[in-house]
Amino acid sequence: MSLWEYANPKRFMGWTRPVLPWTFALAGLCLAVGLIWGFFFTPDDFRQGSTVKIIYLHVPAALMAINAWIMMLVASLIWVVRRHHVSALAARAAAPVGVVMTLIALFTGGIWGQPMWGTYWAWDPRLTSFLILFLFYLGYIALWEAIEDPDTAADLTSVLCMVGSIFAILSRYAVLFWNQGLHQGASLSLDAEENVADVFWFPLLVCIAGFVLLFIALVLMRTRTEIRVRRMRALEARMRRA
Repeated sequence: MSLWEYANPKRFMGWTRPVLPWTFALAGLCLAVGLIWGFFFTPDDFRQGSTVKIIYLHVPAALMAINAWIMMLVASLIWVVRRHHVSALAARAAAPVGVVMTLIALFTGGIWGQPMWGTYWAWDPRLTSFLILFLFYLGYIALWEAIEDPDTAADLTSVLCMVGSIFAILSRYAVLFWNQGLHQGASLSLDAEENVADVFWFPLLVCIAGFVLLFIALVLMRTRTEIRVRRMRALEARMRRA
């Protein structure tokens, strides 16, 4: 069986139905374990005190905000190349989830940054690129809502997604591109010396797993909803012609 057959709306609805509850359950378990472990069973940092524990929300949310846009880019490219409607609907479904992740990252970043920087916001290149990514999310959602024909909307939002990917990449690798600025270095790195201490790192990995699973579950749920909405509109159009 070809992998592309799973993109068929009927098959997609079939295999996601049993997967969805388990994904939500695993997400809830990872988030509960990671957040309780991180907030209640890790020590304060010798420099940042208890403020450092915002890392268990800020870092996973920031990672998912960026990776959600990358997922939307991949889905949009599949739509442009192969015209699979489920891929376009999945990209549309991921956008509101990405917006929420971006808001969480911006809000928790401000809370984390204020004691360290003396301000909730600074026009640091890394922070600014993330804010622009948030505006692209809003523009993407607005463009979907503004165009009535779904295929035309999918085409135009795919182009917007490709353009916005520049800022997703900048947000992802800003720590490497800009060495100056208020924002700290990467919390997770292939270089063990740059990682946070193990006492913070392990619960952080559990939180990241929870955010990833939650994102997958929400996108699957919203994609199923988008498929149902498209089916209802198709039925309404047939009834009007009849």
